[in-house]
Amino acid sequence: MTTTGSVHSWDVSTAVDGPGTRFVLFLSGCPLRCLYCENPDTWHMRDGHRTTVDEVMAEVEKYRRFIEVAGGGLTLTGGEPLLQPAFTAAVFRRAKQLGLHTALDTSGFLGARASDELLADTDLVLLDIKSWDPATYRHVTGGEVVPTLEFARRLSALGKAMWIRFVLVPGLTDDPDNVAGIASFVSTLDSVERVEVLPFHKLGAPKYAALGIPFPLESVPTPDSDLVRRVREQFAGCGVPVH
Repeated sequence: MTTTGSVHSWDVSTAVDGPGTRFVLFLSGCPLRCLYCENPDTWHMRDGHRTTVDEVMAEVEKYRRFIEVAGGGLTLTGGEPLLQPAFTAAVFRRAKQLGLHTALDTSGFLGARASDELLADTDLVLLDIKSWDPATYRHVTGGEVVPTLEFARRLSALGKAMWIRFVLVPGLTDDPDNVAGIASFVSTLDSVERVEVLPFHKLGAPKYAALGIPFPLESVPTPDSDLVRRVREQFAGCGVPVH
């Protein structure tokens, strides 16, 4: 039976979604509703295009040589790729057969859906830890933080390379104790290659306007350089490599 998935779009990017130049596949559907989400147009699987693995790989093949020379690979993002674990696994299996580096961009909220086989074909996990404090996590995402932490521990036990991502939002995720909690937790993981502190921005606001959805953080400022520096120093103070 042909494996199909709900695909929003794809792009080719550099140094944002993993090492080198990447073929980035955006899947449709996400169980969380992050207040700062950049891609509200990927929330619903019904809004994506039904696409086969063969169709995805035909697009990848067009850029394969360029990606290989640029030291890149294939990244699955969304949305949430683990909402479609069979499709994600099938795409990664084919990518590995081509010798491509694979990266999974995920909140970890559905980490339990990632089979050992899927993870065996995953070279890097871009793991978003959106908050340490459970109440803050719930407010920011509508979900619970525990599944993400459990997934991180599982990845560490497997020795799976991770880049931890933390979105810094003034007045929302920037509390020193919240940052310290994440930094301390990340320092216990054995396979974290780097932490990326990502300053909140409003580049996705036009998408909300186009969809007729109010942007929840319209009045929230972007973090200033002092705040970004403080948070980066908190991670570094726990011995975590920060980028």
